[in-house]
Amino acid sequence: MGAADPRRDAAGLWEITSPSRPGLLPGVDMAGFRARTADPVDLSVVPYPAVTVAFDLGGGPLAVEDGGGRHEGGVVVGLAPSGVHGRGRGIECLQLRLSPPVAHAVLDGAAELGGAVVPLGDVWGREAERLQERLRAAGSWRERFEIADAALARRYEAGRTVDPEVAFVRGRLVAHRGGVRVERLAAEVGWSRQRLWSRFRSQIGLTPKRAAQLVRFDDAAHRLAAGLAAGRVAAETGYADQSHLHQDVRAFAGVTPTAVAGAAWLAVDTIAWAAPAYLAKA
Repeated sequence: MGAADPRRDAAGLWEITSPSRPGLLPGVDMAGFRARTADPVDLSVVPYPAVTVAFDLGGGPLAVEDGGGRHEGGVVVGLAPSGVHGRGRGIECLQLRLSPPVAHAVLDGAAELGGAVVPLGDVWGREAERLQERLRAAGSWRERFEIADAALARRYEAGRTVDPEVAFVRGRLVAHRGGVRVERLAAEVGWSRQRLWSRFRSQIGLTPKRAAQLVRFDDAAHRLAAGLAAGRVAAETGYADQSHLHQDVRAFAGVTPTAVAGAAWLAVDTIAWAAPAYLAKA
C-alpha cells in the first residue's frame, strides 16, 4: 500500500465554492470554504502576491494568528505575511484575494499593512460589521459573492487608484514572473529608479524588487506543490541555483522547499484559484 498523500487529504477536507462568472472588478478572486470535519483545523499560510480579506461565517470562531496576536471575525492579511496560521472548528468562511492595485483602492491604508494581520474594521471602517452580518444572513454562496462583489465595486469607485505607471510596472512584474530588472521598468515609464521605488512602495506596500521576488516565489511554490523537483523549479523560475531557491522559500514561508511542496494551504489552489485574477498581467 502506498503512503497517504497529505495534500490530497487536505484538499478533501474542504467543500469549496467559486463564483460561476467574473465579478465587477478585475484583479479580484473569491472562494467560499466549508470544512467537512468538526475536528480542529490548523493551516499555515503560504504567502502569495495578493492581499487577503477573510469573512468568518461559521458557528465557531475562526482565529487568524501572527506574531502580532490573535484576531477573530473578519480579517485582512497583507502581502508577504510571516508565521500566519488560521485555526478553528467548523470553519466556514469567504476569502477574497485582491491584487495590490485593487487593495489600494478599496482598503484604507492597505499599503501600510506589510505582512500584518489586522481586523477588517481597521481598513474597511464601520461598514465592515454590517457587511459581515449580511454575508452571514445570505442564503447561498452565490448571494454572498454578489454582496461582496457589489461592496468591493462601491469602495473601488470611491477609492484612490494607483498611478498608471505603478500599475504598468506591477503588471510587467507579473507577466515576467518577477524576472525583469527594475531599472528597465523605470526607463519604460520614464521615471527615475528612485521615484519608481518610492511611488510603488507607497501604493503597493512592497518595493518593486520585493514584489518581484514574491511573484517569483509564488510561481516556484506552485511548481513545487505540483511535484516538480527543487532543482528543476530553480532552473525554470530564474533562480541562480537550488540554494537560492531554498533561501527565498525560507525567507517567505519560513520552511524548506520540501515542506512547501506538501503544504496544505496550496492543496486547494487548483480548485479555488485555478486562474487567479490577482495575477492578471494587464
